[in-house]
Amino acid sequence: MRVLHINAGNMFGGVETLLATLARCRALTPDVEPEFALSFKGRLSTELAAAEVPVHMLGEVRIRYPLTVMRARRRLREILSAGHYDAVVCHMAWTQALFGSIARASGVPVAMWQHMASNGRHWLEQWARYAGPDLVICTSHFAAREFSGVFWLVPVEVVHCPVAAPSISYSQSDRDAVRSELTTPADSVVIVHTGRMQEWKGQRLLMQAASIIKSNSQWIVWLVGGPQRESEQSYLAGLRATASELGIEDRIRFLGQRNDVDRLLAASDIHCQPNISPEPFGIAFIEALYARLPVVTTRLGGAIEIVNDSCGELVSPNNPVALAAALGRLVGDDKGRRRLGDAGPARARELCDPAQQMDLLRKTLLNLSSARGPLASNRAAR
Repeated sequence: MRVLHINAGNMFGGVETLLATLARCRALTPDVEPEFALSFKGRLSTELAAAEVPVHMLGEVRIRYPLTVMRARRRLREILSAGHYDAVVCHMAWTQALFGSIARASGVPVAMWQHMASNGRHWLEQWARYAGPDLVICTSHFAAREFSGVFWLVPVEVVHCPVAAPSISYSQSDRDAVRSELTTPADSVVIVHTGRMQEWKGQRLLMQAASIIKSNSQWIVWLVGGPQRESEQSYLAGLRATASELGIEDRIRFLGQRNDVDRLLAASDIHCQPNISPEPFGIAFIEALYARLPVVTTRLGGAIEIVNDSCGELVSPNNPVALAAALGRLVGDDKGRRRLGDAGPARARELCDPAQQMDLLRKTLLNLSSARGPLASNRAAR
């Protein structure tokens, strides 16, 4: 079964992490041959090339320049004509809007993998309706409920992101070395946040909570992630200013974009990404659970399907006092952190074991071909 995944490729976040995982773990479903079509070169194209999977470049696309859209669509037609694919997966509304109609016209079943929690009102999602897919895949039941009914008569399936456990086991000396590099005392309790530099990921809320417990000298915060857009540059500058205003700038480490997140997690003690709006799922939470870190986050969206009292703590949204209380308890409770952390790997495997989730994706895409016919007929009748 040949499957072509289409993505922009100019950013690197949860979507791109998923695509890289599909490439690296493809041996788990040997009857599926994944290929990838990208508009932009970047970290994703580099990682896919390193995984030795076919990567097709469509050419850079700017919607405000129609000629770039036309060229990329023409390139996709050529790829589909030569490739004899069994399914096309458009990742996110941008890709579905631009390329969904080309894939459908080629006669290949099309799935849109909706990685965001959305009600379909964004203009890109409205545009994507005109090139409606045969199937929508969501990463959580929460996201599926939010998106259900956006595309008329299109079924919605839930497939959790496959997330592999770290391939390397880190020692105490590795942990100490990371802390030394990051000017962090060996006996500090490190609270780590891993995510895009975007307001809704909750970095500012984390700093507000940290300032409430700043009299406790045990903790240090590592913010992992760098800006990829101009707006994210401004947000990062604002976070630095906030740290200074709160008087905790010496307790915050801005680590930027990193390729060694597993290593950083292994050197941390608590994972905290307190989203201020719903996370559709949360690969970062799964990675933290694999690393045996208790997860503290807000009671919103897909996080509720991941974090329970066996492995972490959910707090009320947009409440720095409640968040500070949860963090304060864990900072002072080494045994409690270990108890929650020890339950993490099993919880991560239960939800995101790559073999299980990639097999579910395989079955979902195999079923797509048989579902496409009646759906197309219903749309035509409409």
